[in-house]
Amino acid sequence: MTPSWIKDSVFYHIYPLGLCGASEQNDFHLPDEPRLEQLYPWLDHIQSLGVNALYIGPIFQAIRHGYDTVDYYRVDRRLGNNATFADFARAAHQHGIRLVLDAVFNHVGRDFWAFQDVLQYGEGSAYKDWFYGLRFGQASPLGDPFTYEGWQGHYGLVKLNLSHPDVRAHLFDAVRAWMDLFEIDGLRLDAADCIDLGFLQALRQVTQKKNPEFWLMGEVVHGDYREWANPQTLDSVTNYEIYKGLYSSLVEANYFEVAYELKRQFGEQGIYHDLWLYNFVDNHDVDRVASKLEKSSLLYPLYILLFTMPGVPSIYYGSEWGLRGAKADGSDAPLRPALDLTQAKRHPLEPGLPRIIQQLAQIRKTTPALTRGDYREVYVAHQQLAFQREMAGQLTTLVCLNSAEQNASFRINAPDGVGNWQDLLNPGEQFSPDQGQLSFTVPPTWGRILAPAGD
Repeated sequence: MTPSWIKDSVFYHIYPLGLCGASEQNDFHLPDEPRLEQLYPWLDHIQSLGVNALYIGPIFQAIRHGYDTVDYYRVDRRLGNNATFADFARAAHQHGIRLVLDAVFNHVGRDFWAFQDVLQYGEGSAYKDWFYGLRFGQASPLGDPFTYEGWQGHYGLVKLNLSHPDVRAHLFDAVRAWMDLFEIDGLRLDAADCIDLGFLQALRQVTQKKNPEFWLMGEVVHGDYREWANPQTLDSVTNYEIYKGLYSSLVEANYFEVAYELKRQFGEQGIYHDLWLYNFVDNHDVDRVASKLEKSSLLYPLYILLFTMPGVPSIYYGSEWGLRGAKADGSDAPLRPALDLTQAKRHPLEPGLPRIIQQLAQIRKTTPALTRGDYREVYVAHQQLAFQREMAGQLTTLVCLNSAEQNASFRINAPDGVGNWQDLLNPGEQFSPDQGQLSFTVPPTWGRILAPAGD
């Protein structure tokens, strides 16, 4: 069952090795560098945006990018140490911000201690069965006297044998330690679509026993999300299907694309009707959305949709200012830059966007239909979209979007029983039905969020 707190959450996503300017290559012989201390001012910033949950990671000792783990029990020395992060976690919770960590369980880096033991002792290693597909008598592409499976063919990322009881014990004990030391509220499972479902089911039993409100979310790119998100395995997954439609419907002036996906996922017969999926417009693995949009003005209807559609919205650090970044020469570094908070605030590429995000977060917080309501399409055209969020016992909220560069006229059948409608996004503006229909215009690259007006 989805934890109760997740339904009201707005996430902020930080890739700490990038944001904090950590060196690309870790040197395990150097002393700890407490770069996590740079993040304290960010807590005030994200709190001001209306954020109440932080997904941060990876943070554990690794070779380069953090997804090549060396030690699950130690915070990466480029970020500090366990005490450094425990202090930060405490501060986040004091700000009313839930904390979700990256859990990289599918694979480890070649400097992982158990893999190093296999390199040293070969078939005599007690850990030779810890790694998936490890076979002696055949050399790996890196010249090892054995072969093994790397994640998506990357032999620097050694796939773990997650069915081995000792591997499970090692990882589950680490999770228990994180829950005790850092009091984390959830995990994002990296490469969850590559992980054996039996492992995910066992992990859920571990976390539920310690904290029934603990949230498990998996990185899943393709497939039927219900295979991973169900009462036995994970609570949620990354909604990559809707991610593509969110930006391409604007790039191609074709709201029909995202409207189809919204109906397919969340409509009356929607296949994910009962799931709170993790929605985003960019992250540490994909180009910044501002780099995908020809006009920065399109960021506004984009974020209005992100905050009003079913699911849990997430903001990637820096994107609240319209930060740009695209992969170059196969490198993800441009997506994960070091940022100085003071400078980012002084010189934003899109100065008005943080205020709108803040306003949208507040509207979500005070409008239950936007967090728990059913989804029903009302109108769709190439550059206009309207839908209702309906909740039992609550009056309808009507969302209208216009991605065109000129005013768009809407004429929509008004739900019964409502005299006047107030625009939550444009305070002070109200509309009354005429012969059962609401008529209004939506300004260019903007939207309206209409709710029944009070007495």
